[in-house]
Amino acid sequence: MKTRNALAGTNLEQAKSHNRRVVIEAIRLNGAISRADIARLTALSSQTISNIVEELEKARFLKAEPAGKPVRGQPAVPYSIDPDGAYSIGLQLDHQLLIGVVTDLSGLIRARVEKMVDRPVPADALPALAETVEELTRCFPAARGKLLGVGLAMPGPFGVQGLTSVGPTALPGWQDFPIAAELERLTGLPVIVENDATAAAIGEKLHGVARQIGSFVYLFIGTGLGAGLFLDGHLYKGSGHNAGEIGHLVVNPNGLACACGKRGCLERYVSLRAAYDFLELPDADHASPKLLEDLQAQGDERIEAWINSAVEPLRQAINTLELTLDPETVVLGGFMPVEIIERLVARLEPLPLSVSASGGARGIPRVLIGATGRETSVLGAAALPIFGEFAPRFDVLLKPRG
Repeated sequence: MKTRNALAGTNLEQAKSHNRRVVIEAIRLNGAISRADIARLTALSSQTISNIVEELEKARFLKAEPAGKPVRGQPAVPYSIDPDGAYSIGLQLDHQLLIGVVTDLSGLIRARVEKMVDRPVPADALPALAETVEELTRCFPAARGKLLGVGLAMPGPFGVQGLTSVGPTALPGWQDFPIAAELERLTGLPVIVENDATAAAIGEKLHGVARQIGSFVYLFIGTGLGAGLFLDGHLYKGSGHNAGEIGHLVVNPNGLACACGKRGCLERYVSLRAAYDFLELPDADHASPKLLEDLQAQGDERIEAWINSAVEPLRQAINTLELTLDPETVVLGGFMPVEIIERLVARLEPLPLSVSASGGARGIPRVLIGATGRETSVLGAAALPIFGEFAPRFDVLLKPRG
Protein backbone atom coordinates (compact mmCIF):
# COMPACT_ATOMS: atom_id res chain seq x y z
CA MET A 1 0.00 0.00 0.00
CA LYS A 2 1.35 3.41 -0.96
CA THR A 3 2.44 5.57 2.01
CA ARG A 4 0.89 9.01 2.11
CA ASN A 5 2.74 12.08 3.37
CA ALA A 6 0.56 13.11 6.30
CA LEU A 7 0.53 16.62 7.72
CA ALA A 8 -0.18 17.41 11.33
CA GLY A 9 -1.61 20.66 12.59
CA THR A 10 0.31 22.69 15.11
CA ASN A 11 -0.28 22.68 18.84
CA LEU A 12 -1.47 25.83 20.62
CA GLU A 13 1.99 26.86 21.86
CA GLN A 14 3.41 26.72 18.34
CA ALA A 15 0.48 28.76 17.00
CA LYS A 16 1.02 31.35 19.72
CA SER A 17 4.73 31.60 18.90
CA HIS A 18 3.94 31.94 15.20
CA ASN A 19 1.34 34.66 15.78
CA ARG A 20 3.78 36.51 18.02
CA ARG A 21 6.34 36.55 15.21
CA VAL A 22 3.71 37.68 12.69
CA VAL A 23 2.82 40.67 14.88
CA ILE A 24 6.49 41.65 15.32
CA GLU A 25 7.10 41.32 11.57
CA ALA A 26 4.10 43.54 10.79
CA ILE A 27 5.45 46.27 13.08
CA ARG A 28 9.02 45.87 11.82
CA LEU A 29 7.95 46.33 8.21
CA ASN A 30 5.41 49.11 8.75
CA GLY A 31 6.85 51.14 11.60
CA ALA A 32 4.76 52.40 14.50
CA ILE A 33 1.19 51.13 14.05
CA SER A 34 -1.88 50.69 16.25
CA ARG A 35 -3.46 47.44 17.40
CA ALA A 36 -6.27 47.98 14.90
CA ASP A 37 -3.71 48.37 12.09
CA ILE A 38 -1.94 45.20 13.21
CA ALA A 39 -5.24 43.31 13.19
CA ARG A 40 -5.98 44.46 9.64
CA LEU A 41 -2.50 43.54 8.42
CA THR A 42 -2.38 40.10 10.07
CA ALA A 43 -6.05 38.99 9.99
CA LEU A 44 -5.73 38.03 13.66
CA SER A 45 -8.55 38.81 16.08
CA SER A 46 -8.50 41.99 18.15
CA GLN A 47 -8.29 39.95 21.36
CA THR A 48 -5.32 37.96 20.05
CA ILE A 49 -3.56 41.18 19.04
CA SER A 50 -4.22 42.75 22.43
CA ASN A 51 -2.82 39.72 24.26
CA ILE A 52 0.30 39.56 22.09
CA VAL A 53 1.00 43.31 22.20
CA GLU A 54 0.60 43.32 25.98
CA GLU A 55 3.01 40.40 26.30
CA LEU A 56 5.58 41.95 23.96
CA GLU A 57 5.35 45.35 25.65
CA LYS A 58 5.89 43.72 29.03
CA ALA A 59 8.94 41.91 27.61
CA ARG A 60 10.15 45.30 26.23
CA PHE A 61 10.24 44.06 22.64
CA LEU A 62 7.62 46.71 21.85
CA LYS A 63 7.10 50.23 23.14
CA ALA A 64 4.09 52.53 22.98
CA GLU A 65 4.56 55.74 21.01
CA PRO A 66 2.67 59.01 21.62
CA ALA A 67 -0.93 58.64 20.54
CA GLY A 68 -2.06 60.40 17.40
CA LYS A 69 -4.93 62.83 17.17
CA PRO A 70 -8.15 60.81 17.42
CA VAL A 71 -10.79 60.95 14.74
CA ARG A 72 -13.38 59.94 17.31
CA GLY A 73 -13.28 58.22 20.67
CA GLN A 74 -9.99 57.28 22.34
CA PRO A 75 -6.76 58.00 20.43
CA ALA A 76 -5.08 54.98 18.85
CA VAL A 77 -1.77 54.13 20.49
CA PRO A 78 0.91 53.13 17.96
CA TYR A 79 3.52 50.51 18.86
CA SER A 80 7.05 50.18 17.55
CA ILE A 81 10.02 47.86 18.09
CA ASP A 82 11.99 48.88 21.19
CA PRO A 83 15.65 48.84 20.07
CA ASP A 84 16.82 48.30 23.66
CA GLY A 85 14.38 45.50 24.37
CA ALA A 86 17.04 42.89 23.67
CA TYR A 87 20.49 42.53 22.15
CA SER A 88 22.35 40.04 20.03
CA ILE A 89 26.00 39.16 19.45
CA GLY A 90 27.29 38.56 15.95
CA LEU A 91 30.60 36.87 15.16
CA GLN A 92 32.16 36.63 11.73
CA LEU A 93 35.10 34.28 11.23
CA ASP A 94 36.96 34.31 7.95
CA HIS A 95 40.44 33.61 6.68
CA GLN A 96 42.00 36.77 8.09
CA LEU A 97 39.52 38.42 10.42
CA LEU A 98 37.43 37.67 13.47
CA ILE A 99 34.86 40.42 13.95
CA GLY A 100 32.37 40.61 16.79
CA VAL A 101 29.51 43.05 17.37
CA VAL A 102 26.67 43.67 19.78
CA THR A 103 23.54 44.97 18.05
CA ASP A 104 20.18 46.10 19.36
CA LEU A 105 16.84 45.11 17.85
CA SER A 106 17.12 47.85 15.23
CA GLY A 107 20.45 46.47 14.00
CA LEU A 108 22.48 49.36 15.43
CA ILE A 109 25.98 48.29 16.46
CA ARG A 110 26.57 49.07 20.15
CA ALA A 111 30.03 47.51 20.49
CA ARG A 112 32.60 46.12 18.06
CA VAL A 113 35.78 44.03 18.35
CA GLU A 114 38.10 43.09 15.49
CA LYS A 115 41.05 40.67 15.57
CA MET A 116 43.44 39.40 12.95
CA VAL A 117 43.55 35.63 12.37
CA ASP A 118 45.34 33.41 9.86
CA ARG A 119 43.16 30.63 8.39
CA PRO A 120 42.16 29.57 11.92
CA VAL A 121 41.55 25.92 12.81
CA PRO A 122 39.02 25.05 15.56
CA ALA A 123 41.62 24.75 18.33
CA ASP A 124 42.70 28.35 17.72
CA ALA A 125 39.33 29.81 16.81
CA LEU A 126 37.23 28.61 19.75
CA PRO A 127 39.13 30.42 22.53
CA ALA A 128 39.29 33.55 20.38
CA LEU A 129 35.54 33.44 19.71
CA ALA A 130 34.70 32.96 23.40
CA GLU A 131 37.09 35.76 24.39
CA THR A 132 35.46 38.07 21.83
CA VAL A 133 32.02 37.41 23.34
CA GLU A 134 33.37 38.34 26.77
CA GLU A 135 35.06 41.48 25.43
CA LEU A 136 31.83 42.62 23.78
CA THR A 137 29.80 42.28 26.98
CA ARG A 138 32.50 44.20 28.87
CA CYS A 139 32.37 46.96 26.25
CA PHE A 140 28.57 47.11 26.42
CA PRO A 141 27.46 45.81 29.84
CA ALA A 142 23.82 46.76 29.19
CA ALA A 143 23.61 43.65 27.02
CA ARG A 144 24.16 41.30 29.96
CA GLY A 145 20.95 39.48 30.83
CA LYS A 146 19.23 40.72 27.66
CA LEU A 147 21.08 38.72 25.02
CA LEU A 148 18.99 36.63 22.62
CA GLY A 149 22.08 34.63 21.70
CA VAL A 150 25.13 34.49 19.47
CA GLY A 151 25.16 34.22 15.69
CA LEU A 152 28.30 32.95 13.98
CA ALA A 153 28.90 33.35 10.25
CA MET A 154 31.71 31.51 8.51
CA PRO A 155 32.46 30.26 5.00
CA GLY A 156 30.52 27.20 3.80
CA PRO A 157 29.71 24.66 2.64
CA PHE A 158 29.27 22.51 5.73
CA GLY A 159 29.68 18.74 5.79
CA VAL A 160 30.22 18.21 2.06
CA GLN A 161 32.96 15.76 1.12
CA GLY A 162 35.41 17.37 -1.28
CA LEU A 163 34.23 20.94 -0.66
CA THR A 164 34.30 21.64 3.09
CA SER A 165 37.77 22.69 4.28
CA VAL A 166 39.21 22.06 0.80
CA GLY A 167 41.02 24.69 -1.25
CA PRO A 168 42.03 28.31 -0.74
CA THR A 169 38.47 29.63 -0.36
CA ALA A 170 37.57 27.29 2.53
CA LEU A 171 38.69 27.28 6.16
CA PRO A 172 40.72 24.16 7.03
CA GLY A 173 39.93 21.66 9.77
CA TRP A 174 36.22 22.37 10.26
CA GLN A 175 34.77 19.21 8.69
CA ASP A 176 32.28 17.68 11.19
CA PHE A 177 33.39 19.95 14.04
CA PRO A 178 30.48 20.73 16.46
CA ILE A 179 31.15 24.45 16.58
CA ALA A 180 27.73 25.54 17.90
CA ALA A 181 27.76 23.07 20.81
CA GLU A 182 31.36 23.92 21.74
CA LEU A 183 30.80 27.68 21.64
CA GLU A 184 27.61 27.32 23.69
CA ARG A 185 29.60 25.39 26.29
CA LEU A 186 32.22 28.13 26.51
CA THR A 187 29.87 31.14 26.52
CA GLY A 188 26.70 29.80 28.16
CA LEU A 189 24.65 31.40 25.37
CA PRO A 190 22.55 29.88 22.57
CA VAL A 191 24.59 29.77 19.35
CA ILE A 192 23.36 29.69 15.75
CA VAL A 193 25.87 28.95 12.97
CA GLU A 194 25.27 29.83 9.33
CA ASN A 195 27.37 30.17 6.23
CA ASP A 196 28.33 33.76 5.57
CA ALA A 197 26.12 34.18 2.50
CA THR A 198 22.95 33.07 4.31
CA ALA A 199 23.79 35.23 7.32
CA ALA A 200 24.35 38.24 5.08
CA ALA A 201 21.01 37.64 3.31
CA ILE A 202 19.24 37.66 6.68
CA GLY A 203 20.99 40.88 7.65
CA GLU A 204 20.00 42.48 4.35
CA LYS A 205 16.41 41.32 4.85
CA LEU A 206 16.21 42.79 8.35
CA HIS A 207 18.22 45.97 7.92
CA GLY A 208 19.13 46.56 4.27
CA VAL A 209 17.73 46.99 0.77
CA ALA A 210 15.65 43.79 0.95
CA ARG A 211 13.39 44.80 3.85
CA GLN A 212 10.30 44.94 1.61
CA ILE A 213 11.37 42.24 -0.86
CA GLY A 214 9.88 38.76 -0.57
CA SER A 215 12.06 36.84 -3.03
CA PHE A 216 15.70 37.68 -3.63
CA VAL A 217 19.14 36.14 -3.98
CA TYR A 218 22.04 37.63 -2.06
CA LEU A 219 25.39 37.01 -3.77
CA PHE A 220 28.10 37.18 -1.12
CA ILE A 221 31.48 38.00 -2.63
CA GLY A 222 34.01 36.83 -0.07
CA THR A 223 37.17 34.79 -0.39
CA GLY A 224 34.88 32.47 -2.32
CA LEU A 225 31.34 33.08 -3.58
CA GLY A 226 28.04 31.98 -2.05
CA ALA A 227 24.36 32.88 -2.22
CA GLY A 228 21.68 33.38 0.41
CA LEU A 229 18.13 32.66 -0.78
CA PHE A 230 14.82 34.19 0.28
CA LEU A 231 11.88 32.70 -1.62
CA ASP A 232 8.35 34.03 -1.06
CA GLY A 233 9.45 35.61 2.21
CA HIS A 234 11.05 32.46 3.59
CA LEU A 235 14.72 31.68 4.01
CA TYR A 236 15.62 28.65 1.91
CA LYS A 237 18.61 26.61 3.10
CA GLY A 238 18.18 23.30 1.28
CA SER A 239 18.07 19.70 2.51
CA GLY A 240 21.62 19.85 3.87
CA HIS A 241 21.61 23.58 4.75
CA ASN A 242 23.98 24.20 1.85
CA ALA A 243 21.67 25.79 -0.72
CA GLY A 244 23.32 28.66 -2.56
CA GLU A 245 26.83 27.23 -3.08
CA ILE A 246 26.80 28.97 -6.42
CA GLY A 247 30.55 29.43 -6.36
CA HIS A 248 30.87 25.92 -7.77
CA LEU A 249 28.46 26.48 -10.64
CA VAL A 250 30.41 25.78 -13.84
CA VAL A 251 30.38 28.83 -16.12
CA ASN A 252 33.24 27.70 -18.38
CA PRO A 253 33.62 23.91 -18.81
CA ASN A 254 37.15 24.32 -20.16
CA GLY A 255 38.09 27.11 -17.79
CA LEU A 256 40.30 27.54 -14.75
CA ALA A 257 40.88 24.53 -12.51
CA CYS A 258 39.06 24.62 -9.16
CA ALA A 259 40.05 22.95 -5.88
CA CYS A 260 36.76 21.03 -5.96
CA GLY A 261 38.07 19.05 -8.96
CA LYS A 262 36.00 20.74 -11.66
CA ARG A 263 37.02 23.39 -14.17
CA GLY A 264 35.49 26.81 -14.76
CA CYS A 265 33.70 27.25 -11.41
CA LEU A 266 32.16 30.69 -10.94
CA GLU A 267 34.23 31.60 -7.88
CA ARG A 268 37.40 31.14 -9.93
CA TYR A 269 36.28 34.31 -11.75
CA VAL A 270 34.12 36.21 -9.23
CA SER A 271 35.53 36.32 -5.69
CA LEU A 272 38.27 37.99 -3.70
CA ARG A 273 40.54 35.02 -4.36
CA ALA A 274 39.81 35.24 -8.08
CA ALA A 275 40.84 38.91 -8.04
CA TYR A 276 44.01 38.16 -6.06
CA ASP A 277 44.99 35.39 -8.50
CA PHE A 278 44.17 37.52 -11.54
CA LEU A 279 46.35 40.34 -10.20
CA GLU A 280 49.11 37.74 -9.66
CA LEU A 281 49.72 38.93 -6.12
CA PRO A 282 52.86 37.27 -4.71
CA ASP A 283 51.18 36.38 -1.40
CA ALA A 284 47.54 35.80 -2.32
CA ASP A 285 46.88 33.80 0.87
CA HIS A 286 47.47 36.97 2.91
CA ALA A 287 46.03 39.57 0.55
CA SER A 288 43.06 41.58 1.78
CA PRO A 289 40.07 43.57 0.48
CA LYS A 290 41.91 46.68 1.68
CA LEU A 291 44.63 46.00 -0.90
CA LEU A 292 42.01 45.90 -3.67
CA GLU A 293 40.48 49.09 -2.30
CA ASP A 294 43.88 50.81 -2.40
CA LEU A 295 44.59 49.62 -5.95
CA GLN A 296 41.14 50.84 -7.01
CA ALA A 297 41.82 54.27 -5.46
CA GLN A 298 45.17 54.43 -7.25
CA GLY A 299 43.51 53.73 -10.61
CA ASP A 300 45.42 50.46 -11.09
CA GLU A 301 44.49 49.18 -14.57
CA ARG A 302 44.59 45.58 -13.35
CA ILE A 303 41.37 46.16 -11.39
CA GLU A 304 39.59 47.14 -14.61
CA ALA A 305 41.04 44.09 -16.34
CA TRP A 306 39.76 41.80 -13.59
CA ILE A 307 36.30 43.39 -13.78
CA ASN A 308 36.32 42.73 -17.52
CA SER A 309 37.12 39.06 -16.87
CA ALA A 310 34.43 38.73 -14.18
CA VAL A 311 31.49 40.38 -15.95
CA GLU A 312 30.50 37.57 -18.31
CA PRO A 313 30.68 34.74 -15.73
CA LEU A 314 28.60 36.86 -13.33
CA ARG A 315 26.05 37.64 -16.05
CA GLN A 316 25.73 33.89 -16.70
CA ALA A 317 25.21 33.20 -13.00
CA ILE A 318 22.55 35.90 -12.63
CA ASN A 319 20.76 34.53 -15.69
CA THR A 320 20.78 31.02 -14.19
CA LEU A 321 19.46 32.26 -10.84
CA GLU A 322 16.69 34.29 -12.48
CA LEU A 323 15.55 31.46 -14.73
CA THR A 324 15.66 28.91 -11.91
CA LEU A 325 14.28 30.87 -8.94
CA ASP A 326 12.45 33.87 -10.49
CA PRO A 327 13.56 36.27 -7.72
CA GLU A 328 12.45 39.88 -7.57
CA THR A 329 16.10 40.93 -7.57
CA VAL A 330 19.68 39.77 -7.08
CA VAL A 331 21.61 41.64 -4.37
CA LEU A 332 25.41 41.88 -4.54
CA GLY A 333 27.52 42.45 -1.44
CA GLY A 334 30.16 40.91 0.80
CA PHE A 335 33.80 41.71 1.52
CA MET A 336 34.61 43.02 -1.95
CA PRO A 337 35.08 46.83 -1.70
CA VAL A 338 31.80 48.52 -2.55
CA GLU A 339 33.43 50.79 -5.15
CA ILE A 340 34.51 47.71 -7.10
CA ILE A 341 31.07 46.10 -6.74
CA GLU A 342 29.54 49.30 -8.10
CA ARG A 343 31.83 49.18 -11.13
CA LEU A 344 31.05 45.50 -11.64
CA VAL A 345 27.28 46.08 -11.48
CA ALA A 346 27.55 49.01 -13.90
CA ARG A 347 29.16 46.70 -16.44
CA LEU A 348 26.49 43.96 -16.23
CA GLU A 349 24.03 45.63 -18.60
CA PRO A 350 22.62 44.48 -20.86
CA LEU A 351 21.73 41.45 -18.74
CA PRO A 352 20.71 38.30 -20.61
CA LEU A 353 17.04 37.78 -21.38
CA SER A 354 15.27 35.91 -18.58
CA VAL A 355 11.94 35.71 -16.76
CA SER A 356 13.05 38.81 -14.79
CA ALA A 357 13.16 40.96 -17.94
CA SER A 358 9.69 42.46 -17.54
CA GLY A 359 10.49 45.90 -18.93
CA GLY A 360 8.84 49.03 -17.59
CA ALA A 361 6.39 47.06 -15.43
CA ARG A 362 9.26 46.05 -13.19
CA GLY A 363 9.42 48.04 -9.94
CA ILE A 364 12.78 46.77 -8.65
CA PRO A 365 16.07 46.69 -10.58
CA ARG A 366 17.20 43.18 -11.50
CA VAL A 367 20.46 43.76 -9.59
CA LEU A 368 20.87 45.79 -6.39
CA ILE A 369 23.94 46.60 -4.29
CA GLY A 370 23.65 45.58 -0.64
CA ALA A 371 23.30 48.34 1.95
CA THR A 372 25.29 46.79 4.79
CA GLY A 373 28.73 47.20 3.17
CA ARG A 374 31.85 45.72 4.72
CA GLU A 375 29.99 44.67 7.87
CA THR A 376 27.44 42.61 5.96
CA SER A 377 28.41 39.19 7.30
CA VAL A 378 28.79 40.14 10.95
CA LEU A 379 25.54 42.14 10.90
CA GLY A 380 23.90 39.11 9.38
CA ALA A 381 25.39 36.94 12.11
CA ALA A 382 24.03 39.26 14.80
CA ALA A 383 20.67 39.12 13.03
CA LEU A 384 20.49 35.32 13.34
CA PRO A 385 19.14 35.19 16.93
CA ILE A 386 16.90 38.20 16.20
CA PHE A 387 15.60 36.58 13.01
CA GLY A 388 14.91 33.38 14.94
CA GLU A 389 12.92 35.37 17.49
CA PHE A 390 11.06 37.61 15.06
CA ALA A 391 10.55 35.84 11.73
CA PRO A 392 7.27 33.95 11.20
CA ARG A 393 7.86 30.20 10.96
CA PHE A 394 5.25 28.67 8.73
CA ASP A 395 7.03 25.32 8.92
CA VAL A 396 5.78 24.76 12.49
CA LEU A 397 2.17 25.18 11.38
CA LEU A 398 2.31 22.35 8.83
CA LYS A 399 5.00 19.93 9.90
CA PRO A 400 5.26 16.26 8.81
CA ARG A 401 3.97 13.61 11.18
CA GLY A 402 6.46 10.86 12.00
